[in-house]
Amino acid sequence: MGMAQNSSYAAMLDAAARDPERFWREAADLVGWFQSPDHAFEADPPSFRWFVGGRTNLAYNALDAHVAAGRGGRPALIAVDEAGGRRTLTYDDLLSEVRRIASALRAAGVGRGDRVTIYMPTCVEAIAAMLATVRIGAIHSVVFAGFGHAALGERIAASGSRLVLTTTMTFRKGRSVPLMPIVDAAVRNAGAVDRVIVLARGGSASPAGDLFMDWDDFLMAGAGHPDTWEEMESNEPAFILATSGTTARPKLAVHCHGGYQVHIVAMARWCFGLRADEMWWSTSDVGWIVGHSYIVYAPLIVGATTVAFEGAIDHPGPERFWGLLEELGVTGLFTSPTAVRALMRYGEEVARRHVLSALERVFCAGEVLNAPAWEWLQQTILEDRVPVIDHMWQTETGGPVFGNPYGLGLLPIKPGSSGPPLPGIAAAVVDADGHRLPRGEKGIMVLERPFPGLIASLWGEPERYAADYWERVPGMYYTGDAAHLDDDGYAWFAGRADEIIKIAGHRIGTIEVETAFLHHAAVAEAGVTGRPDEVRGEVISAFVVLKADRVASDTLRDELLATVRDQLGPVAVIGEVTFVGMLPKTRSGKIMRRVLKAVALDRDPGDITTIEDEGSVEEARGALADLKAAIPRRG
Repeated sequence: MGMAQNSSYAAMLDAAARDPERFWREAADLVGWFQSPDHAFEADPPSFRWFVGGRTNLAYNALDAHVAAGRGGRPALIAVDEAGGRRTLTYDDLLSEVRRIASALRAAGVGRGDRVTIYMPTCVEAIAAMLATVRIGAIHSVVFAGFGHAALGERIAASGSRLVLTTTMTFRKGRSVPLMPIVDAAVRNAGAVDRVIVLARGGSASPAGDLFMDWDDFLMAGAGHPDTWEEMESNEPAFILATSGTTARPKLAVHCHGGYQVHIVAMARWCFGLRADEMWWSTSDVGWIVGHSYIVYAPLIVGATTVAFEGAIDHPGPERFWGLLEELGVTGLFTSPTAVRALMRYGEEVARRHVLSALERVFCAGEVLNAPAWEWLQQTILEDRVPVIDHMWQTETGGPVFGNPYGLGLLPIKPGSSGPPLPGIAAAVVDADGHRLPRGEKGIMVLERPFPGLIASLWGEPERYAADYWERVPGMYYTGDAAHLDDDGYAWFAGRADEIIKIAGHRIGTIEVETAFLHHAAVAEAGVTGRPDEVRGEVISAFVVLKADRVASDTLRDELLATVRDQLGPVAVIGEVTFVGMLPKTRSGKIMRRVLKAVALDRDPGDITTIEDEGSVEEARGALADLKAAIPRRG
């Protein structure tokens, strides 16, 4: 049962432990360099640099390198949407799209180091815009096209973007969802935006006005401007991506051309077994790190055909998902536990009507793939013909850090576990004081040293980077996850230590949601926690204190739901709103989320562990009694 059965994996673990810098320097040969790095690693605590002096470019290696090698005629991207649309682009085709956008960006005054916000669904133009931005040395900030105007405006302002790329609409469960009202409100609040480039879709037209420019006019304005790539030093930023934190302000993770590229390609090989010319489908969205790494960059750098899907994979029904797997001949599938649970609701008969003989392996991430969902997909649907593999990573890590190394030789699968640390990753479970815990004991998962995919900074917030990641457990990277390691070294994650709510694989900070509630004039205070949901993984359980002159009602509840949706978008799914007279708080004034969760789950707070809670179980039980007494009605 032990990991030593896989000699290739064991040898890589040993090599990484003996000389981590040499290990990663050799891994850097998996990607192309205009100029080879001087050395692998340079520490600058709490930050660091990888492959110093090396010059490369993510977009060049994703496209130009293949075209130069004579592979331009091979399919690069198949873009499908829930309304039945489909486009197939070869590497030549996609490069042509990217070069046109690169010229247009330069014509618009975008240069090396400038930020561009992309608020677009998972479509050809969004992917080409990402590649074009990094091609010219600029930095993209992709914002999920389901976020509301407040979240979008905040991210535009935080990144300092002066150019926004967007579309008039997207698809969502059979509906055409207009995006322009959201964008219009966001750019007014963000300020300093020079121009919004709008791709008209679905029969709608681009808005008029000096601020807005039609996509085709944008491309035409780029004619004659250079479309060439920039040679980027390894540690120059390629993109920033917001990730929820434990304050209302999202953290802007910075990923660079060199280290990020080496990590995602290495893990594509070692964890996923990703190879050239295969049909790869990651069902994520380009607004998340999975979409960046394993819809766009790694599959293209490796030379695969990547499938990008816009909309709901089960619309108009589950036959769409299973039919595409069969029709496209997908060999590698990367999806989420939420998607698996959603498909489970339809039963297995639809799946069994499709021949999935091309499918070789399935990967899940975003939250724990619980054992019942794993058994349904692995055994009932796939009849143990191919492995279903859980793994774990974060926006901050760029690519996988725990997982079963399919590309090196499959280890035994343990349902519910994300697998052991992958090669080059040194992990440990510690208590709140940083003391290493024995196998089997739950604590805080930390990473003991940097690796190339790990962010070395937050955009504009060096102090926050140090405080959030390297000072909570001094000298170790704090993942924010509660977990334990079993006797075979497999990781078992128990949830977030810092109260991030994960809805359908999307991470939302509790304080972001609480802040959204406070935008309603009737709300004095709000506390939220996540509670389990069969389909989405978690939904939000909200506890709201009204101002003295306001009265709880069903109408007010509906208004609050609309306010949160307007602020954060439909990803913030509220399970219930409970009107209360007070919120339970610690002595230092922090909301006692353990007590909120105890109410939401109807459990004793002593059975609920949140690592950062203050106070004893007795205090929590007393606060629970007070909270229950303060609930005049449930909304």
